[in-house]
Amino acid sequence: MAPRHIALAVLVTAVWGFNFVVIHVGLETFPPLLLTVLRFVVAALPVLVVRPPKVPLRRMLAIGLTWFLGQFVFIFIAMTKGMPPGLASLTLQAQAFFTILIAALVLRERPSARQLTGVMVAFCGLALIGFSVGGDMTLLGLGLTMCAALSWGVGNVLMRGTGKVDMLPMVVWLSLVPPLPAFALSLVFEGWPAITSAFAHADLLAYGTVLYLAVPTTLIGFGIWGHLLNLYPAGTVAPFSLLVPLFGTLSAALVLGERFPPLRFAGMGLIVCGLLILALPLGRWLRRVRKA
Repeated sequence: MAPRHIALAVLVTAVWGFNFVVIHVGLETFPPLLLTVLRFVVAALPVLVVRPPKVPLRRMLAIGLTWFLGQFVFIFIAMTKGMPPGLASLTLQAQAFFTILIAALVLRERPSARQLTGVMVAFCGLALIGFSVGGDMTLLGLGLTMCAALSWGVGNVLMRGTGKVDMLPMVVWLSLVPPLPAFALSLVFEGWPAITSAFAHADLLAYGTVLYLAVPTTLIGFGIWGHLLNLYPAGTVAPFSLLVPLFGTLSAALVLGERFPPLRFAGMGLIVCGLLILALPLGRWLRRVRKA
């Protein structure tokens, strides 16, 4: 990847990492399905001035239902069912493995030996985190987070098949997909009294979380991410999301005081090693050093 594209990928992961702290704060006021509705209603507002992308409606719906609705409904609910913010940012990165697997099966993007090695190392890191279930993390929260990761991975591969499209209009129009089904789910599972109560108690901080989730995280973050997926194979871009847990756990520790046992720190270290193997041409550099 070009250095400027690596820098963009890192910037997006920083925004997405802090996003988990913002979600935690937003969920203190808004129930998870309602927060999903508000996020994408705000993100979809530019449709008034942005032309729709030239992408088939069926694919637009499929991406919107997986990349956006499925991913965020599952992760928002997970964070109300015993998944701490920093740990959510870690386990959600299983999407990189799902992306590589699905891309290999559907798009015939055969993973290289280096990619397979990096995936295995990072997977061992996630496994260590999984072994730390208990205390501040529930099995239900972990399972819902893995469902969110699967939805993200499917969405990544679907995005890969859209071809060269302008990503900002794409993200804006994709944001039209989640609000109605999410609101219907909110009415059924959260109820009208919970919805009205949330609005009655919402303050500027609560609405600020919605704005952060809609603009930097959704419009800017997914716009850049989708652009990178159009430039590079899914298996090259997706592993950069493994940086999200580093920013997520750091911000959760600094802002919320979240702490992790040694086993989870070991898992984080393996995830970083896996990313380095996946993203950096270490073998090429070693050969150059030997020749020098």
